[in-house]
Amino acid sequence: MKRVIFYFDGFNFYNGLKEKSSIESIWKNYYWLDFIKFCDSFLDLSAHELIAVKYFTAPPTNPEKRSRQSALLNANKLINGDKFLVINGIYQNKTIKCGARCKENFQHPEEKRTDVSISTHMLIDCFKNIADIQILISADSDQIPTLDAISTNFPSVKTKVYFPPERSSADILRKYSPIVYLGNNENKFLKSIMPNIVSNEIKTYTKPISWVGNKKDLPKASVY
Repeated sequence: MKRVIFYFDGFNFYNGLKEKSSIESIWKNYYWLDFIKFCDSFLDLSAHELIAVKYFTAPPTNPEKRSRQSALLNANKLINGDKFLVINGIYQNKTIKCGARCKENFQHPEEKRTDVSISTHMLIDCFKNIADIQILISADSDQIPTLDAISTNFPSVKTKVYFPPERSSADILRKYSPIVYLGNNENKFLKSIMPNIVSNEIKTYTKPISWVGNKKDLPKASVY
């Protein structure tokens, strides 16, 4: 059995979904995703074992966004236990000068540490020999040095790249084809939506109402 780990660039993935949902509102439903089930759908489970899904993100500074993200990630932890791991970075304010007439400086939150955390985890997992296949879900070309380092120093570890919806990188394509385009796999998203209510005897998490699309009939709300 080949051991597999998926590494999600959460910021890249979420914003790709967000852009896709602005084009087709059905994709808004796919924010509420069971990440283990979704990743399993890309594997031949008779030949591959999903060891872990590592989701790299940062808690938003906006309370409503933070609440929605927390519900998603905690619901996944409730369903999938230790197989689903969240690695948090931080947001830091960055001073940006207005390009319009006012020319004022203003503060804009910027996600930090995600790129380094992804790179560190992928390389450490190679050192520990805990995966035969590493799948990076990102279109961030900053990860090319990481992929190069793994292919050079750990040739037995196979690396793959999946592009989030509405995301691409010519630099990655030139070096790491073929690429899986997640935007072409709507059926896998559809089959991996969590029930609207995820709960156990202690905790309950509910799909945010703003994440409900309106173009197709989706599975009815249920308790996991």
